[in-house]
Amino acid sequence: MGFAIRQSNLAFYVAGLIGCAAISSSVAEPPRAARSVHLHFAAPDGDLFYNEVIVEQTTGGSYFMACGWNAGYFGMQQLGSPTNKVVIFSVWDPTKGDDANKVPLEQRVELLHEGAGAKIKRFGGEGTGGQCLWPYLWKTNETCRFAVRATVEGDKTSYAGWFFDGSAKTWRHLVTFRTRTGGKPIRGYYSFIEDFRRDGKSINEVRRANFGNGWVRDLNGKWVSLHHATFTASSAEWEAKENIDAGIAAEKFYLATGGSTMRTRELGKAIELSSSTAWLVPALPEALNR
Repeated sequence: MGFAIRQSNLAFYVAGLIGCAAISSSVAEPPRAARSVHLHFAAPDGDLFYNEVIVEQTTGGSYFMACGWNAGYFGMQQLGSPTNKVVIFSVWDPTKGDDANKVPLEQRVELLHEGAGAKIKRFGGEGTGGQCLWPYLWKTNETCRFAVRATVEGDKTSYAGWFFDGSAKTWRHLVTFRTRTGGKPIRGYYSFIEDFRRDGKSINEVRRANFGNGWVRDLNGKWVSLHHATFTASSAEWEAKENIDAGIAAEKFYLATGGSTMRTRELGKAIELSSSTAWLVPALPEALNR
């Protein structure tokens, strides 16, 4: 589950999104899913990526992804009922293909840390890699906080996923995966909302969330706020096309898709928060900061 953007195809993917409003008239199959919508953030390479998500409307089969980058993504899902929710962190293998079983052992994502209560598994179908699922009953209008820490180790990079447990009021180190990157840090920052239920009925249900107080720590140790974003959307033929939107609300970015959503902004357009918007550099555990 989860909308995957492999960095190797990112430039082609984004270019395709901007012009994807038109759909071939020869497609007879009716849409079966709400369209995936994304925010791409402008920021330099870094070693720490922090973002917050406040879900306003959700339904079964929804993914609210906070921290996406060149090698993985980190967010939360409602799997089915309102009580079936998880935090999910995924990192890709450095290989092509969708069959996880065909990836040689030496090319697979390595597991370096497994947090208490986490379920670790392999995934395929949209690239392949390692995945961590952690049960968490997140709520609408709750500020959910995510952080990814990257450590370059030769030609590999390890990625630690940290999530703030609002019920326990503490940060939790859910997982650390390591993958072959050619020694690259974090880059290519984005967030998204996805409908992965795709049953024809999910088109009619609204998913909406605010994304804000986003930060990247660059390679010189300077924090850079994510005040600039570009609105894009996926181009799958089996997705509804027009009931999507993005913009600014309460000094944060928002994304919405499905149901009665009405578009107010064209794809490919930049969204910029006011320079007077004051965000606070996050207070993170020492294990993340060093």
